[in-house]
Amino acid sequence: MDVILVPGLWLDASSWDAVTPALTDAGHRVHPLTLPSAPEARIGDWVSAVVAEIDAAEDPVVLVGHSGGGNVVSGAADARPDRVHRVVFVDTMPPPPGAMISEFPVRDGVVPFPGWEFFDEPDVADLDDATRQRVAARAVDVPGAVPTDALTLSDDRRHGIPVTVLSGQLDAEAVTAALAEWGAWADEFGAIRDSEVVTLGSGHWPQFSQPDAFARTLQKVVR
Repeated sequence: MDVILVPGLWLDASSWDAVTPALTDAGHRVHPLTLPSAPEARIGDWVSAVVAEIDAAEDPVVLVGHSGGGNVVSGAADARPDRVHRVVFVDTMPPPPGAMISEFPVRDGVVPFPGWEFFDEPDVADLDDATRQRVAARAVDVPGAVPTDALTLSDDRRHGIPVTVLSGQLDAEAVTAALAEWGAWADEFGAIRDSEVVTLGSGHWPQFSQPDAFARTLQKVVR
């Protein structure tokens, strides 16, 4: 199976380094991506980068998107619904049409890493100081428009692609309760015909805070 790993904001292909060996050992062909970083890049450019990787694969692929990468893999699955075997969302949810990732301060046309203090404590509580310093040192500026660009989704065949949500802290019941407050997000998730929620018991960055356990879980759901 070809597995395309899409990082979240401020991360590049190296953010998957602790995950790829387990997938490779299981016989998968793993493609960790670094998304376009030019200041003028848009969310469509990020989606196109993933679509190009899908088109280069011989067989249907599994898409894995962490955090803001969830919007990117959704856009790619919508563009190639017949070429995607499963979509895995890491501590994020399938977005509805028109959704953006989030808003962050823009400086000189880019969104720099805002520092760990920007995030809610439960999201970062399991990251030790050494890991925080290492990840922050490798952070990549995000093109300024990408986080707030509206995501284009137009092919309802995306709802037939199996979806796995790897949630840091929420189980399936809690996800359903949370989505009930999110309007169009609940509608999007409800339209997916084959979905599952797996609870990781982690913060927002399991690939850094619990890489071995996360890799084993990801290996199980990439099927």
